[in-house]
Amino acid sequence: MQVLWDLRKTFRCAVLTGSTLDITKVAQDVVSLFTAGSHGHQKTVLLLLNDEFILDILQDRIMEEIAEQDIEIDLPVVILLNCVRSSDGIIHQKAKSIILKKALSDREQADFDMKKEELGRRFGDRCKQFHGFNILQSNFSQAYIRNACATLEHIKRTNKPLKMQLAAFLSLLNAYVPGSYLLESQCLDFLRHEDEDDFSLEDQMQPFSHLIVTFQQGERSEKKVRMAHNMIAQCCTELLANAGVTRSDTTRHFLNSFCRSYVPPYLLGFIKDMLNKREIKIIEDPTGVINEKKETFSRLIQDITKTEDDDKKKGKSQSLSVLKVASKKFDDNPLFPQTLARLYYIEKEDYNEAEIWAKEAKRRAPWSSYVADTLGQVHKIHLKNLKVSAKPREILQLAQKGIEAFEDEERLAENEHMKGKQGDGNKKVLCALNTRGLFGYLEVCTLLYDHLIRHDELWKQVLTKTVSLGSVLKSLGDEKLFRFKELINRLRDLVEKRSEFFDTFLTYSYSVVKKEDPSYISRKTIECYKKYVGDAEPNDQLQKAFHKVKQKLAVTSPGVLSCLERCTRSDTKDIAVWWKEICQHKHSATHALLNYVLANIMLINMKEPPSSSDYQSSFTEKMPLAPEMQPEFHMLALLLCWPTDGEDELASDLPHLIQNILHSYEQEYKSLFRSRYLRPIFFLGPGQGLNRLVHRRNLEILWTQDALKASNTNWRNDDIFRNPTVKDKLLRVKGVVRNYRLYATFGSTEIKLDVNQKDSLWNSGHVFFYLGFTISGPVAYNVKVITNYKTHNEVVWV
Repeated sequence: MQVLWDLRKTFRCAVLTGSTLDITKVAQDVVSLFTAGSHGHQKTVLLLLNDEFILDILQDRIMEEIAEQDIEIDLPVVILLNCVRSSDGIIHQKAKSIILKKALSDREQADFDMKKEELGRRFGDRCKQFHGFNILQSNFSQAYIRNACATLEHIKRTNKPLKMQLAAFLSLLNAYVPGSYLLESQCLDFLRHEDEDDFSLEDQMQPFSHLIVTFQQGERSEKKVRMAHNMIAQCCTELLANAGVTRSDTTRHFLNSFCRSYVPPYLLGFIKDMLNKREIKIIEDPTGVINEKKETFSRLIQDITKTEDDDKKKGKSQSLSVLKVASKKFDDNPLFPQTLARLYYIEKEDYNEAEIWAKEAKRRAPWSSYVADTLGQVHKIHLKNLKVSAKPREILQLAQKGIEAFEDEERLAENEHMKGKQGDGNKKVLCALNTRGLFGYLEVCTLLYDHLIRHDELWKQVLTKTVSLGSVLKSLGDEKLFRFKELINRLRDLVEKRSEFFDTFLTYSYSVVKKEDPSYISRKTIECYKKYVGDAEPNDQLQKAFHKVKQKLAVTSPGVLSCLERCTRSDTKDIAVWWKEICQHKHSATHALLNYVLANIMLINMKEPPSSSDYQSSFTEKMPLAPEMQPEFHMLALLLCWPTDGEDELASDLPHLIQNILHSYEQEYKSLFRSRYLRPIFFLGPGQGLNRLVHRRNLEILWTQDALKASNTNWRNDDIFRNPTVKDKLLRVKGVVRNYRLYATFGSTEIKLDVNQKDSLWNSGHVFFYLGFTISGPVAYNVKVITNYKTHNEVVWV
């Protein structure tokens, strides 16, 4: 905030608060602030935000808004200053990030030492209580902090005066929610002094007053009170706990004292963060890949369990007690019973209590799929931890409860996604589809399969629908299992449907909120799918071929397009042969031909010859395609018709083909992939026909230099194209940037294209780029300006 204040005359400064905002509206406001309502009054906007995941999306929206308003600019529109607080030991390793650490450089230490001498001359002994400055000057010395907090070292647990209790409350808040505060009026009310005019808060808080600060943000705002520094708050909390004033006691007392009737929204926010907010921790696997994972519970709940855990059960009960008080105080908020449910099933393994609290959370937020997820997780973990001696009927009963809970979550998630809303249902947000219910369903089905097969191998035939449940009831030894007939009959089909969903979801896109989608989603989805598809082949020849491609996870176009990531050359050859057999059947569907062609393209990318020579002509005979056909058809048509290198005249109506795939994508996938980045599938390389198509996996292998390593390539930043071996595989395409739009040029014809990085459209002029194809159409990657267009002798980054 101080930076914004200091630069207020140089830039138009603004702060973006909260993550539940309409990004398009934010972009419009930024552009409006830039122009100040008039194109003649432009000034760069300095925007401070703390929502890491919206950065790229916001940049794209601002670019789109500038292009839409046709604004002529000759200076930067906005500088995005993104500040993210990270706890000790949790540092986000991101390119172009500046990490502020708790350590002074030699130059900084010298500057602070000089400043300390100056303060000593000006303020004398008073500067000894400038704790914020002194902590920095001492290079975050724990000895200094402990000395500053010495007044709390000998506190007694019993007969605590109100001022000491207030100090404990402020310490707890600031230790676990940096930046939190209480209003001065609240503090004075708590101290209950009759004559507030004669006794200031500072006077009443002696000898602790030097540990707290009172501040005011704006002349009209109320005065606020907090600890002098977050590290002092942490030390005070620790000292109090050592003296017997435990974190759980302080939390309960605080809730009972400050949350009696009306609780202001800011205070409720602090309490929710303190009890529910799970921090991100960084985990590095043996291969050196860094992954982010949420902690199981908030820091406070974890510390209560850990530090008050002389008796393990007692430690857990203190956390439960705190959350129960919060749940009772805020009887319409779903977060506290949701955390209670998680604590019961994760730590205490009391699934009955966990179910009760999960249902209570659902009652409070019946619209929220994220709250509904907790009930499904309770049943899933209960099923996972069932004893080996559990009977099939008990296993099926529990699995049914889990499946129904996750199906309910799926329904709620779809409603949220279609409305573009989340949380309390009132705010428009950047809302990605919640897929936890879909994935939870598959996890339950995997557990169910494993449990039942352990009892009797005959269950494998039942669950894969090789035999009906009714025909083997006597062999299974429990005829009452027949009541689960409807559940069992639909399991395989629904497992296949959800598995195919994830195949599409992960092949064509990845998350923009997280670094990437967790690898276990794909792995566990495949595991479940293979169990329910089974090994038994049908007698019918057509169905036998279908079953074989299902076993190889290539029954859909996304599945075929993933062959390079999970199939051997031999498998891919077989897949191409099986799809050809299906194509030749008189009852085959059109998508069989599509998958047959795609399988041959996969073979070419594996440096294998196609399974036959007619695969391309068979598809071109079906053209032109009907507009309503799936995007995969239109993508293949576009790949077949795209001009070869050096071809200036267009043999096909490319704009029409591009419009067709975009329209088809909007009908089929746009809603599904909202708030997700579309991964490139193919790139254009040198050569002729389909031989020039380079699958993204081949480029990823060149980039990682490891064919066995799962790709974590960030296609959004174009870094992969700096690799010389990657560039050698690709064809540079000519184009021009004009009015913040890019056009591929073919002689005198220009074709408008989407661009991977919108900031490459700032400068007009002739450009080179690499052409990729996503499921929504062609995209320009790694756009470079040609500084001397006539001779092409210099190419620079845009």
